[in-house]
Amino acid sequence: MAKVAINLSTGTIQKEEIIVGIDLGTTNSLVAYIHPEEKHPIAINDLDMGTIVPSVVHFKGAGEVVVGNEAKEYLLTDPAHTIYSVKRLLGKSYQDLGNHKDYFGYKIIDDNTEGMVKIRVGDHFYSPIELSAEILKELRKRAEHALKTPVNRAVITVPAYFNDSQRQATRDAGKLAGLEVLRIINEPTAASLAYGIGLDPSEEKTIAVYDLGGGTFDISILHIQQGIFEVLSTNGDTYLGGDDFDRAIVDYWLKENNIPTAELTQNKELLQALRLSAEEAKKTLSQADNFVTTIGNITCNITRATFEELITPIVQRTVQSCERSLSDANLRKEDIQAVVMVGGSTRVPLVYRTVSDFFGKEANNSLNPDEVVALGAAIQADVLAGNRHDILLLDVTPLTLGIETMGGLMDSIIPRNSKIPTKAGRQYTTSIDGQINMKIAVYQGERDLVKENRKLAEFELKGIPAMPAGLPKIDVNFILNADGILKVEAQELRSGVKQHIEIKPQYGLTDKQVEQMLMDSITHAREDVATRMVIEARTTAEQLLYQVDRFVQKNRQHLTNEEIATTTAKRQRVADLLSSDNQEKDTILKAVDDLEETTRPFAERIMDISIREAMTGKKIE
Repeated sequence: MAKVAINLSTGTIQKEEIIVGIDLGTTNSLVAYIHPEEKHPIAINDLDMGTIVPSVVHFKGAGEVVVGNEAKEYLLTDPAHTIYSVKRLLGKSYQDLGNHKDYFGYKIIDDNTEGMVKIRVGDHFYSPIELSAEILKELRKRAEHALKTPVNRAVITVPAYFNDSQRQATRDAGKLAGLEVLRIINEPTAASLAYGIGLDPSEEKTIAVYDLGGGTFDISILHIQQGIFEVLSTNGDTYLGGDDFDRAIVDYWLKENNIPTAELTQNKELLQALRLSAEEAKKTLSQADNFVTTIGNITCNITRATFEELITPIVQRTVQSCERSLSDANLRKEDIQAVVMVGGSTRVPLVYRTVSDFFGKEANNSLNPDEVVALGAAIQADVLAGNRHDILLLDVTPLTLGIETMGGLMDSIIPRNSKIPTKAGRQYTTSIDGQINMKIAVYQGERDLVKENRKLAEFELKGIPAMPAGLPKIDVNFILNADGILKVEAQELRSGVKQHIEIKPQYGLTDKQVEQMLMDSITHAREDVATRMVIEARTTAEQLLYQVDRFVQKNRQHLTNEEIATTTAKRQRVADLLSSDNQEKDTILKAVDDLEETTRPFAERIMDISIREAMTGKKIE
């Protein structure tokens, strides 16, 4: 007897499982799908809250997590446990944040490594991947509630300017949310599809997609012909957006009221109140000429003219990216036939005027800029489901390709479903002082641990100059040609030492094996991500122990007996956790954070001594 699936939302027979399109945004997120009868994309609408889900996560007591509008209510009353703008942290290290780190209302951990930042909420530590997964879980729940059917597969969009690390982090967040991420696609491509550009096979156009969201900006030049979307160039900034407009307003109000910035960083409640009022001011000034409110005894007043003066330098940075993108594509402004506007921040009148003036034509902002990316993702999902054949998908690689890194983890270089031919790479360094050789082990598969994937090849990069750990710069590049032949190159940039290996097509995997590897990756997604996070926590701890031991050994003469004793005790706590095979990442990271907090004051003091010594012609080790 054959089973027939009925979509309870529409009352129609459902032939295939619905694949949704998700826009995981800095400020807001939403999910869309193709209506089975009307065949056009629809943003899933909650009658009480609309289509938009604020990208805010709040941690209540007893481990309860709330997301969206309910979480947003806690931004003022409980900022330390309420996380926002997490997309800005995806794939970022603490050092990447620069002077932006104090602008967040929650605590971001400096673990003195180049790994992804962590956020401390009480005694728990969360990566941006885990927090993004909470938002995706909410979107998935909303979709299942509206469609009255399970939702297990999705297409998720990212800024075109996202690097490999940020894309992989987005994919991992999807896995942790229980979604099979069929494709990570660029937001400009999704926006083009939503505007109907490229759906006519006879159409040929060169377009510019200007995407200014809450936290990221990118400009992409696309050539579209016969349903093929070719990105000619892309430029932008993964740390520029409407949040920076808000910050400019907050800084202006602080200056007008003679409030030191340092005072604000100590008062998270005031910071949040000012930030939320600045966001309200930005929206109001898109229609009105003036905004005024009072926060406590602080009068917050700003005119549209002042606002536009404040944000002009930020908007001009986007124009510079537009110029670079045109130059990279060897095109002039006159060669662009259409300009598409995407992202909520394009509602700001100055942004629209600036972009239209730059390209010499009225930009197209006829669709809701908040929904356009998710709608396009739904169209792409429909293509992947095999329901549309008017858009040509280029040949893709069936499984992820990557290399082994510390802890036996799989570091993805070329994600599965990447169109070929393609080239991608990452930069690595040594983990031990004086290391002169590095093993490059190439794997294929979707699991987080290399032992669960298929090993393709291994070679050794020899002759690396002996340097302290972290100093060598080693580029590892994957070049995958149209025949599926993979070439892996490794080069130490300071010395020019180079090695490569060629791996033959399809790697001996049958279609059945590929299918099984994909199924395993879905079945074990949650445990894989959990295991990865424990390994990363242990690796962070091991690196910190190494750094602390070296630091104390070299600077013992500048430390008090009490400082040495305290550091030794905290160091031993970390070492004991590592030797006990502890599998609780939060426990490990709390011990790491405690050790960091203990050593930071005298590390800064010794740095001051070092500077003074240097100025007098002396040198401190």
